[in-house]
Amino acid sequence: MAIEARLHASLREAGMRDVPERFTVARAHQELPLECLRGIDALIRAFDRVTTRRAWQEAVTRSAPAIAHRERHETCFFSAWDFHVPPGRTDGPQLIELNDNGSGFLFAALVNARYYELGGLGASPTVRAPEAYGAFADRVVRMLRSEVEAFHAGPPRGLTLVLDDAESVHRGRFRDELVLLRDLCRGAGLSSEIAVPEDLSWDAPRLLCRGEPVASVVNRSTDFYWEDAAFGALRAAYDHGSVYVAPNPFTYATRSSKHLLELLSSPERDAELGIEREERAILGAHIPETRVLRPENLDELLRQKDDLFFKPSHGFASHGLLTGREVGGARLRRLLRKSEPYVVQRRVPKSRLETEDGAALWIDVRVWAHRGDRFLVSGRASRDPDRLDLSPPGGWLPTYACA
Repeated sequence: MAIEARLHASLREAGMRDVPERFTVARAHQELPLECLRGIDALIRAFDRVTTRRAWQEAVTRSAPAIAHRERHETCFFSAWDFHVPPGRTDGPQLIELNDNGSGFLFAALVNARYYELGGLGASPTVRAPEAYGAFADRVVRMLRSEVEAFHAGPPRGLTLVLDDAESVHRGRFRDELVLLRDLCRGAGLSSEIAVPEDLSWDAPRLLCRGEPVASVVNRSTDFYWEDAAFGALRAAYDHGSVYVAPNPFTYATRSSKHLLELLSSPERDAELGIEREERAILGAHIPETRVLRPENLDELLRQKDDLFFKPSHGFASHGLLTGREVGGARLRRLLRKSEPYVVQRRVPKSRLETEDGAALWIDVRVWAHRGDRFLVSGRASRDPDRLDLSPPGGWLPTYACA
């Protein structure tokens, strides 16, 4: 049986039922030099120091919705940083965005481990073996347990809920990852269920899911400020402060909203935001110029548009992304009139990868970290140099550190 068929069978057996019909894995792998990973690690540590400072948090939450104003101390254990590594520049990975609820971490760990085993990469003197999936799963549970027990000052009494919208739970590309996470929690002795916001009710001082008390919520929803009416019970519990929820509106407003990259990429407000000189050097080396689209910079951005990307500040999964070739003055003015702000980012080219059968793919790097420590690397290979087209021969890309 060819490696591709064996890999698909192995992943399906592990719980990834939609491989390869709805979740594709590229027919290649990616090797990341240590100098690239050192740059990524330095950026993540600096990012965490900056975004957890009171000066930063007070400044960036002033313009956020009221629900994001109150300081919260939960930290998401599956935050994902997305990087492009420009061709020939392994020392200069560029941060494109942070996703505090980055899907794919369990899938990526499985893909890395199974591809390494089946593809014979153990014979390579340079490719470093990935963590075995069982050990990785244990690490995920330890991270989650440390977060919820710190919040509750002891073991949680109630459900650990994996929460997402109904479409994602029943038909989403990562629906099986929700099941894997729930089962990991159960295997570690935590009472756990998958739920949608409509399953929740607020019976002060308790959050209930179908009548059962909830202690902790692993939030996978992309309604970042819980604006839909279905989130009423979760909003009440969050305001009461009795339930661990991560990510949440405060972490979104202080870490992962795309407009924050404007502040991180420019030294203009460093003194106000508490960004130190050494941190500025790291941020400047690894975050491309990013600006919020405003009436006063529209003409300047139009002149530079061929080198820019335009994307909604609160978007996800490339929804709403526009290349400079797709916009003109009229379209940018329409974007300005929309209620959702757009950010404009300097284009960073992706590295190119050629598969064994000669297909050209453009690759990115996705890194998961918790409290400043990287614990997983992955990647995606796209048929389009500018957009995320993961149809075959592209897909999620097995990724490994190399000496």
